[in-house]
Amino acid sequence: MKFSIGEKVSLQVPMPYLKTADSISMLRPPDLVSLDEVGIIVGIRSKNLLEVKFRRGEFLIPDERLKAIEKKNDEPSI
Repeated sequence: MKFSIGEKVSLQVPMPYLKTADSISMLRPPDLVSLDEVGIIVGIRSKNLLEVKFRRGEFLIPDERLKAIEKKNDEPSI
């Protein structure tokens, strides 16, 4: 599935760990992001990695572990 910057996403399946999107990445515990939390794609990296901003930080997530959040009809399009 193709994603674009600014798109809202959430996790499809739990992650074994989270990798930060910092210049020097660190591994973080998976409970920082829940499956129902909505994040925004802020960058696209190589190897199908997406940089996603969640409430507790920005993490590198493989695209196959994400699902797009559908827009509601009452939301204005930009």
